[in-house]
Amino acid sequence: MIIVGVDGSQAGIEAAGWAAREAALRGVPVKIVHALPAWIFAGVARGSCANVARWMRDGGEDVVAAAAERARADAPEVPADTALLAGDPRQALIQAAEGADLLVVGNHGLGGFRGLLLGSVAYGVAGHAPCDVVVVREPATPPRGEVVVGVDGSPTGTAVVEFAFAEASLRGAALRAVHAWTLPMWSVGGAYVPVGDAYEDEQIEIRLLAEAVAGMRERYPEVKVTEEVVQGHAVEVLKAASGGADLLVVGSRGLGEFKGLVLGSVSQALLHHARCPLAVVRTQKQA
Repeated sequence: MIIVGVDGSQAGIEAAGWAAREAALRGVPVKIVHALPAWIFAGVARGSCANVARWMRDGGEDVVAAAAERARADAPEVPADTALLAGDPRQALIQAAEGADLLVVGNHGLGGFRGLLLGSVAYGVAGHAPCDVVVVREPATPPRGEVVVGVDGSPTGTAVVEFAFAEASLRGAALRAVHAWTLPMWSVGGAYVPVGDAYEDEQIEIRLLAEAVAGMRERYPEVKVTEEVVQGHAVEVLKAASGGADLLVVGSRGLGEFKGLVLGSVSQALLHHARCPLAVVRTQKQA
């Protein structure tokens, strides 16, 4: 099952449509959910508060109904259920995602300050959900036939690469495996000079990427793969690559991240700046 969190915003509607199309590819149902304050469901409201609670619940029903309409329009063959959740949207979505294949949310919504590229709900669930998370941009980009995966060579990166190959296979899309690297620099007299041999270092990075995708190439022979090694910061390299992609896939943490961080710095930055839907693949057991 795919869980999609909606909030009445256009970003949420786009997320519902994306989730339904993804569910059609996977052959699973979709459940559309919307969170409201817990007191609304407690049955303790009286007088005018009871009227407010009823109004908010009616509004919540309208939110999930509109999202379900979009989901059914995009993928009429997919069973689409709806539900209202009680409590903080982040915690409610995390709990609802237990046992789900995927959690989908919009990149921002009514709860965020105007001008923010990413809403607090999207940010809150990406690092803590018990399943993989997809954050859908608003507006959604039209299909372009390519999935991009960021490969960092870390031991946990296998799950990220596998997710990307599976997505490319489901979509009949090409896969571009991108590995960003930087040349070690040394400060000499106030200037920075490269350390080591740039050509040799690049060959090491090329081999790292080739080894990271080799096993999956054998499992998914139908997927056309392009391997791309780019010198530069991972965020900027993957941001640029996402501009022509249907989906950008990264891990929740990667090589070089600080121990204890639930969501790595590269993933955090791409949540704000990716130019297409972003899949954050869970690469460690969340607390």
